Amino acid sequence: MDVSEPASISSGIASRYATAVFDLAKEAGKIADFESNIADLETALNDSADLRDLISSPLYTRDQQEAGIAAVAKAMKLRPNLANALSLMAQKRRLFVLPQFLAALKALIAEEKGEITADVTAAKKLTKAQEEALAKALKETVGKDVNLNVAVDSALIGGLVVKVGSKMIDTSIRSQLSKLQNSMKEVG
Repeated sequence: MDVSEPASISSGIASRYATAVFDLAKEAGKIADFESNIADLETALNDSADLRDLISSPLYTRDQQEAGIAAVAKAMKLRPNLANALSLMAQKRRLFVLPQFLAALKALIAEEKGEITADVTAAKKLTKAQEEALAKALKETVGKDVNLNVAVDSALIGGLVVKVGSKMIDTSIRSQLSKLQNSMKEVG
């Protein structure tokens, strides 16, 4: 069995739901409203273990998942189309793809706005000025506005790993030490 199969199935399901919701938002001219709803829902998903449990646990019935997600949508004042999509996902037992669904929606919105997202892993937390300088440099390279998703990984020792689309730039000290170690093995 191919281990990437479940991930590709999840992203395929999420992509179909995201495309449908995005198209409805675009038709209604409410993309900006959806963008704030998506950010709020993403924050709630990251902050709430109960919400993560609701979307992933097989112990909840369809009705329980639907009632739970409806309560979340109402409390967060989510746009009706987004709330309906979440309800449908609960009815079809597809809430487990919520993180991929939100990521797909964010990507569609960014594409509509002419933006691209770069995943940046740094050895230490970047200052606001460093983030702005990096975004500016990446904009000059790719020709689009760049949103940064910054993560910190102290194992890098120093430097950055930047992923933009299918391109990756690894300037981390860990990577450079690994290359040096490999070249020393070849010599000796």
